[in-house]
Amino acid sequence: DILNEKGATIKGTVEMNVPVKAITPAQMQGKYDVIILLTKQLHNKEVVTMLKEYLTENGVIVTLQNGIPEPGIAEIVGAEHTMGCTVEWGAALIEPGVCELTSDKDSLSFHMGKMDGITDAQFNMVKDLLEMMCPVHEEENLMGARWSKLLINATFSGLGTVVGGVFGDVSEDKDAQKVAIRCMKECIDVGHATGTEFAPVQGKNIVGLFYYKGALKRALGCKLLPIAMKKHRLIEPSMLQDLKNGKPCEIDAINGVGANDLFGGIKGDPGQLGGAAYQCIRRNCHAGGDQSAQIVLAFVNHGIGGGSAHINEDHGTGVLLNTGNSGHHQVAAQLSGVVDTDAESCFNAGANH
Repeated sequence: DILNEKGATIKGTVEMNVPVKAITPAQMQGKYDVIILLTKQLHNKEVVTMLKEYLTENGVIVTLQNGIPEPGIAEIVGAEHTMGCTVEWGAALIEPGVCELTSDKDSLSFHMGKMDGITDAQFNMVKDLLEMMCPVHEEENLMGARWSKLLINATFSGLGTVVGGVFGDVSEDKDAQKVAIRCMKECIDVGHATGTEFAPVQGKNIVGLFYYKGALKRALGCKLLPIAMKKHRLIEPSMLQDLKNGKPCEIDAINGVGANDLFGGIKGDPGQLGGAAYQCIRRNCHAGGDQSAQIVLAFVNHGIGGGSAHINEDHGTGVLLNTGNSGHHQVAAQLSGVVDTDAESCFNAGANH
């Protein structure tokens, strides 16, 4: 009702209001050439199955969701009706009918690809539609683009949710950088284990910039993080927004991809750090959480340095989580408090964290 009465209002790095005609799923009628899917992946099977009945013969579902949703959607509607698009900007829902754009307006772009069977006519129809907002780049390597976006989300959305902050709280804090760069490496390792070739992000080779094998390249990657995320530093993770509002979040579709080997047959290490962030957010999500901004990561420093974790007491308290470790330790610590001079020794302590 608010959208129909007042239109869609965008604030933040742009200011605009757009009149719209909004309907609920129950009010849908007829067939659609293009359906842009913007829902969370929590109920994709039910949502896409319902939408299938509303596609024209050559209609397409274009998913702008996080994670890697295309294979699951194609199983329901067919690859010839499935297109994927990575969204390389961030925004937050402020109130009904009002969103805040948190990325610089000159950094907005879509990277769109198609599954087998999508024609040029279908692709160009969607491209023309999305270019009413910002540039659309044709992505030949759709899965590579998806994994590249997943790398960003798993690192900055995952860790941003853990610390209860925005992307800049991860990219600009020296201690958080030590964790972020390791999370990025883990995601690249898991992606490579699937045979994925990561695609550039807004023209930048993220594997070349941030993948490392030694301490020097790792330190250089840390220095580059605030520069790379400068235009997106104010993005608040949607998972954190959901937890604050007492809603389930789509952690399974983001950090869960690497942590749970969702693609099967992966021989690479699913990742100690990504897995720890995944477990932290998932438990808080299923427990309902306290919806505070102080979502914190619970770790067990089990068997390292006498079994005591380094905890910074100056950042307040957060959600105290049972780690599931056999020692049944419970440690609530802000990210910057957990990481010491050698973060790996902390995070490699125990398989379950």
